Amino acid sequence: MISKEDIYKLKNNIDTLSFSINIDNLKIEIGELKLHASSEAINNNFESSGKLFQQAREKETLYNNIIILCREINDIVNSLNNSELFDIIEISYLGLLKLYKEVKQSLLYTDEGDNLDCLIKITAGAGGTEAQDWANMLMRMYLMYCQSKGFKTEIVYSDSGDVAGIKTASIKVLGNNAYGHLKHETGVHRLVRVSPYNAQGKRMTSFASIFVTPLVDDSIQVEIDESKLSWDYFRSGGAGGQNVNKVETGVRARYMYTDPDTGETEEILVENTETRSQTKNKENAKTILKSILYNKALEKRNKAKKELEDSKSKIEWGSQIRSYVLDDSRVKDHRTGVINNNPTEVLNGKLDKFIEVFNYDGK
Repeated sequence: MISKEDIYKLKNNIDTLSFSINIDNLKIEIGELKLHASSEAINNNFESSGKLFQQAREKETLYNNIIILCREINDIVNSLNNSELFDIIEISYLGLLKLYKEVKQSLLYTDEGDNLDCLIKITAGAGGTEAQDWANMLMRMYLMYCQSKGFKTEIVYSDSGDVAGIKTASIKVLGNNAYGHLKHETGVHRLVRVSPYNAQGKRMTSFASIFVTPLVDDSIQVEIDESKLSWDYFRSGGAGGQNVNKVETGVRARYMYTDPDTGETEEILVENTETRSQTKNKENAKTILKSILYNKALEKRNKAKKELEDSKSKIEWGSQIRSYVLDDSRVKDHRTGVINNNPTEVLNGKLDKFIEVFNYDGK
């Protein structure tokens, strides 16, 4: 049963949201975007025009939702003294609260690239089977989280561990604001548990790194210097039929990237075994490579200082962003201080407590 205090609290939140957005300025911005888009269309620049119209539609949706929130919360407040309408008021309140939360959620993902699909790369740290098993646990965790959000996932590459788990794997995540949801998961994840692979039952610590990059679409132009790109070919392992195992359909792109600011050079490796076609796998690998290059440029434009996948960094104690301590029933994010005392729940993909709090407090 809702109370008057609940209703007035929602009204205050909606008023604050409306003031912070400044809907009058938003309406002007929508008009300017549409005018600019029409001008681009007249000049036959349809790609630019389409992007501008899309931006205008997204802002128009936000504007209309704010108008609905303000109008309907005032209707509810004005009806509070009529007890005969309280059942209707409660239904209206619940619908309005849902819309308010959706609008607040949509405002989290406004940085460049947040709306894009993404790629999650998981790499086991030093430690052999222990670390490789931990990397596999993380892959399962992210697959389950993505499923809960309605995201589509594809494992584009996986290198199995020597005994168990994986050495490395890459997951393509397709869905609305996929990168916005997952970008803060980049970093080193630490596991502490009584080892199932140790005969003495010792408490072991394992590390794995997560790297999340946005996946570019056709609207984003990224140049690849072909003179710095080379290819390796290999037989794809695992399921897929005899053809996959006998023909070198797996591809590995090697790209020598030079930082335009520092002049430092690093080798970027991208593996792909998505299909039985070597040609298609090369296209997929190139798309992922473009995404990594775009992400590097995006980091510079946003003046982000955090390291994402620095080849010099070590996957070890002290550099972790989150610790999963199983025998103490504790998962702690070291950036936000958020703790969940149910590691099983977290490893089954219940990451909202970490992701949402970081998005609200960390931006």
